[in-house]
Amino acid sequence: MFSSALKSFTSNISANYTISSTPTSTCGTWKVYDGKKKSTGKAVSVFVFERKSLDPQGGGLGPRSSSSSLKKVHEEVIARVKKESNLLARLRHPSILELAEPIEDTRSGGLMFATEPVTDSLAGLLQEKGDQEKAGGVAGRPSRFVVEDANGQLRRRELEIDELEIQKGLLQVAQGLEFLHESAGLVHGNLTPDSIYVNAKSDWKIAGLAFAGPPDTSDKTSNIPPISLSEVLYHDPRLPRSLQLNMDYTSPDFVMDTNVSSAADMFSLGLVMLALYNSPHVSPLKTNSNISTYKKLFSSSSSAPSSTNNFLSSRPLPKELLTGVFPRLIARRPGQRMNAREFQQSQFFDNILVSSIRFLDTLPAKTPNEKSQFMRGLPKILDQFPRSVLEKKVLPALLEETKDRDLLFLILQNVFKIVKSLPSGRRVFIERISPKLRDTFVGSKGATNERDTAKEAGLVVVLENIELIGESCSGKEFKNDILPIVHLSLESHTHSIVDKALSCLPTILAVLDFSTIKHEVFPIVAAVFSKTSSLGIKIRGLQAFVILCGGSSNNTEEMGDGLDGAFQTSKSAKASSNAVLDKYTVQEKIVPLLKAMKTKEPAVMMAALAVFKQVGTIADTDFLATECLPVLWAFSLGPLLDVQQFQEYMMLIKSMSSKIEREQMRKLRELSSNSTTSQNHDFMNVGSTDALFSSKGDDVGGDDFARLVLGKGTANKIPDMLGDSLRPQPQRSQSSTPVFGWSSPTSAIGQSNANGASTINGFSQAHTSTFPQAVPGQSLNDFAALKPTPPLSTGLGRSTSSGIGAMAPMQPSRPQTSPWSTIPNAPMNQSYGKASYTPPQSSFPVPTQPDPMSSFSQFSIAPPPSQSQSKMQSQYGRGLGGSNIVANGTHNPNRKKTGLDAYESLL
Repeated sequence: MFSSALKSFTSNISANYTISSTPTSTCGTWKVYDGKKKSTGKAVSVFVFERKSLDPQGGGLGPRSSSSSLKKVHEEVIARVKKESNLLARLRHPSILELAEPIEDTRSGGLMFATEPVTDSLAGLLQEKGDQEKAGGVAGRPSRFVVEDANGQLRRRELEIDELEIQKGLLQVAQGLEFLHESAGLVHGNLTPDSIYVNAKSDWKIAGLAFAGPPDTSDKTSNIPPISLSEVLYHDPRLPRSLQLNMDYTSPDFVMDTNVSSAADMFSLGLVMLALYNSPHVSPLKTNSNISTYKKLFSSSSSAPSSTNNFLSSRPLPKELLTGVFPRLIARRPGQRMNAREFQQSQFFDNILVSSIRFLDTLPAKTPNEKSQFMRGLPKILDQFPRSVLEKKVLPALLEETKDRDLLFLILQNVFKIVKSLPSGRRVFIERISPKLRDTFVGSKGATNERDTAKEAGLVVVLENIELIGESCSGKEFKNDILPIVHLSLESHTHSIVDKALSCLPTILAVLDFSTIKHEVFPIVAAVFSKTSSLGIKIRGLQAFVILCGGSSNNTEEMGDGLDGAFQTSKSAKASSNAVLDKYTVQEKIVPLLKAMKTKEPAVMMAALAVFKQVGTIADTDFLATECLPVLWAFSLGPLLDVQQFQEYMMLIKSMSSKIEREQMRKLRELSSNSTTSQNHDFMNVGSTDALFSSKGDDVGGDDFARLVLGKGTANKIPDMLGDSLRPQPQRSQSSTPVFGWSSPTSAIGQSNANGASTINGFSQAHTSTFPQAVPGQSLNDFAALKPTPPLSTGLGRSTSSGIGAMAPMQPSRPQTSPWSTIPNAPMNQSYGKASYTPPQSSFPVPTQPDPMSSFSQFSIAPPPSQSQSKMQSQYGRGLGGSNIVANGTHNPNRKKTGLDAYESLL
């Protein structure tokens, strides 16, 4: 209904203000809506009066009223309503309701004006309090900060009517009455709870000036007509009760003496005070708007409020009111009553809390010394204030004074203490404090380059309470309002402020997102670290890097920031498992900053060690090996480190080296497992026969080998020179000598080929074949057929042959008819029934003159090796098997070798 009514209004207020669709409160015939100015966003309360509330169907007038009577009554009501608004426009006082927009007529006949934001009238708050006391609170229990509205919905309570709130409010009303009586020369005439409004700051404001007028004894000329008691005391049943004088709060001066004086307002004030303590919260006088009933009540001492009947209150009254205030307010004769000024000096307001509020009200007029003393003593009594008073009265007054730079340090200390004590501290901080902090510190940034010590003192307070700020802000609000203040602190020329700003990093990181940290927080921290000349700031910057790399937020306390380098690590500290920055930033940004450090102070070195510990958990192993370990070694050799500090470095170096080793071994094993290897897995031994001629573990022997050397399709046996078939020999004991690039692996000695190829003296035929080495993925059939390679002549007149048998070639002395004579560089011969193995190519000189042939072999044998050659061959040739081993399997190194045994090292 109200939203449709607002749409029918076309006025300046409705055009320039955004008005809520439903009223927040109802004060008599006025509907109060929340509003906000479109251009500035300033909050207001819009009072709307609907003319149809005066129509008979609206319940305002009786059905028997004539049209002429209705018109006259409408005119009287509209005149009173406009009078109230006009007086608000003329009267300017902190205790008078402030008018934002004057009253306007609308096309539908309604009236509208705007004021400062109000919560409700005092009558509405008292009714709400009474309903709560009667029902036992919302949901069956008292609720201090939540109330239930008419629609059954829960909402936050805006005001608590407690003792201090009552004292503060009454004091403000008394100040407003003093202004009306002494400065404006007016009598309110209808001071009731309905004419007192509580604004958003919990201040009590006087309104309802429809019956105001000058007193009878006034000698000042005024354009405001005097109060016509004969008219206002007559109760017209056709009019709403809210538009007529409320006789329950009227002074007997009006009703019984027909006298208009300022003392009448003081009597009404006394009845309002009784309603605050009474139950229900209404006036003890029940007149039903009847003059006769009113006179009857005051005709008897028992029915008239007095000290003998506890002033008709159903509850006990405070002693200060009962003995010192009510007897001088609720008195029958005007001369017995105190005025508004005397009321403010009464014992009822003589306490530290009320006096503090009064001081706050006049704070702008105080001297700097008085302000400073007040701010220093205020924290001692803040806990005694009701929460509503702190939020609505004390906090706004303090924030208004933040423009005074000399008091900024003290003001902010009180502000943050209030936020801690408020249950709604998060909301209060976001709505009021956070924007004020930004305007105070960042709004004037760049205005001057001079050092502002008062402003820096305020920055210290903000940084000391950064944890509270982080809990009260979301990430977006922190980024917009608080992060610029942190940047300002980091850019300060005062080292103590920079140190505090860096120590706030754990709280900052917990609130902000990754992108903001990487692009807005880390760059400025890195700039401070690289540019500072202070060792303390340098250490604090390194501790910040630890946190950015995922270290514990307790590192600052664990490590300290002294210059002795004695860093003690707490065992109870738990490091963060996740780094704040990504791997790229850690490797490409943080580590270069550490490498560029020139100072070798122990404290700085140990702080850098903590950073490297975190880097070791993030960076790649190849980066650790190539970038971090060299720096760690350089730092560990610092001349100022003691033994314990050096051991700390060595522990990290060893730990990091072990990690690198484990990771590299893992990679190599993965590579080995992903590729098909030969039996001995010796891939790096390029000179061994296994690496050159093995092929995926296939058998290079048996039928394939016979087919190759005999030129036949199949061969079941390969006869040796004596006509015996090659057959497996007993396995010999293997030498423990190392394996070299030109020797056969010992693991292959005495083993059979995977496909059953026979071995000769422990050597597989596959190992003695002249096939090229097979690569993974190829089979033996993929290679072209081998052809004999003629010897190469050298410049020395000697012929050399490439291949595995080039070290000691055996050339036939004359043509043979044996099939073996057609095979160059035969890999095997047999002497006395024992097969000899031709060693791989060597750099030893090849003899050019053959010795006389043995009667057991058709091949010429090279001359005995020289002394040096024999020594080298004896050193490396043991792995070939058969050297220095006699036929019976015993080893006798002192036996002099004769005959073919002298050439055993070459065979």
